[in-house]
Amino acid sequence: MFKFSKRSVSLAYLCLAIAGCKVPAVVEVHENKSVPVSYDNKQDTTNIAALPYRSFFTDKHLVDLIDTALQRNQELQITLQEVEIARNDIKFRQQPLLPQVGIRGGAGVEKVGRYTSQGAGDATTEIKPGKEMPDPLGDFAVAAFATWEADIWHKLHNSKKVAITRYLSTVEGRNFVVTNLVAEIANSYYELLTFDNQLTIVRQNIALQKDALEIVKIQKEAARVTELAVRKFEAEVLKTQSLEYDLLQNIQVTENRINFLLGRFPQTIARDTTNMVNLVPAVVSSGIPSQLLINRPDIKQAELDLAAAKLDVKIARAEFFPSLGLSAAVGLNAFSPAYLFRLPESILYNLAGEMMGPLVNRNAIKAEFNSANAKQLQALYNYQRSIVNAYMEVSNQVSNIGNLEKSYDLKSKQVDALTTSIGISNDLFKNARADYLEVLMTQRDALEARLDLVETRKDQLSAVVNIYRNLGGGWK
Repeated sequence: MFKFSKRSVSLAYLCLAIAGCKVPAVVEVHENKSVPVSYDNKQDTTNIAALPYRSFFTDKHLVDLIDTALQRNQELQITLQEVEIARNDIKFRQQPLLPQVGIRGGAGVEKVGRYTSQGAGDATTEIKPGKEMPDPLGDFAVAAFATWEADIWHKLHNSKKVAITRYLSTVEGRNFVVTNLVAEIANSYYELLTFDNQLTIVRQNIALQKDALEIVKIQKEAARVTELAVRKFEAEVLKTQSLEYDLLQNIQVTENRINFLLGRFPQTIARDTTNMVNLVPAVVSSGIPSQLLINRPDIKQAELDLAAAKLDVKIARAEFFPSLGLSAAVGLNAFSPAYLFRLPESILYNLAGEMMGPLVNRNAIKAEFNSANAKQLQALYNYQRSIVNAYMEVSNQVSNIGNLEKSYDLKSKQVDALTTSIGISNDLFKNARADYLEVLMTQRDALEARLDLVETRKDQLSAVVNIYRNLGGGWK
């Protein structure tokens, strides 16, 4: 049976005394999870973040695009590999908790000088009566061995907990990537619909302007207007035609961006051809701010990173204390293979214990501890910043949705008024009661107002998408 000698015990206590003196205390940091009670003085806990994206988005084409992206997006696939790496790290950190067991075999030969203590001893030693020790001396062995570090200060257990916590953090990181990917595809899709609608408006306006140009040419032949009026109308038609090609380029770029998010080469994006004006933004239920702590993946990831940082501090502090290692081996050993399996004479075994404590390199360990503590504070501030940032993002979008709704109503009335004024200005021009500049300005204002109205509708749809993302929706 293996026992420590009195001298070993005394040395162990000395190591404990030296290593244990002036060990820094762990600085406990406590995260502040308090948030405002509401966004707009409403206490309704209904939250659109609870809806999966297939229920939140009603456009089948958009849902199909998101489904494809979740299967093929390269950034998401990279994140999934980070999750796999973190999962394997758990197995790696678990291994030191168990004894390290192996099998070792070896063979060798040794020739020592005759006039050495070992050589003199071997020369006068007989293996059995009349048979001396061989010279040179062979050495053949096969043995099973095991080593194990006693986790006295929970350093190894905490290391495993860190690996588990960081794995869970990567899972939340993956969820955050999914949330942003869903929102980016939806915003790009609505932007593509916007360009489609604006292109239709521009082409309608080109046809309208060409009709007006023909009227002006007839008026010039009748000497009712000058060549200047004709040129002004021609210039306006050309300007609008150039806008058509700008929109075609925007459509191409947006389609390519969506295809990139889907992890595929450029191709036509299937989409809804409905007039943007007829798309009604979804009703938003933002719930209460405390739900952000549960729904937002980035907040949960920051919280897990903080938990891991706290454990890292404990691991770094454990380095100040001595460690206890145990080793054992059992096997067969002989100077010749012929004697290797003669039992019990060839059996060998050993059992040893070792206690080590830092003495000279305490400054390096202290520096590592201070760094771990600083990283803990960084994780704390990052967690608190994540909460504040999340609240601000939702608050901004709640305000944005309300203001965009009011803006859209006013712009819609503006478009109606300008659309009516086009017919009025044309009739007045035909009857010589308005000049060509009034017709031009009316058409230009109507075009800009219609394009702006579609843009505002897109902003409304994007605001709903953004608040869905900011509330933590899309990853479930």
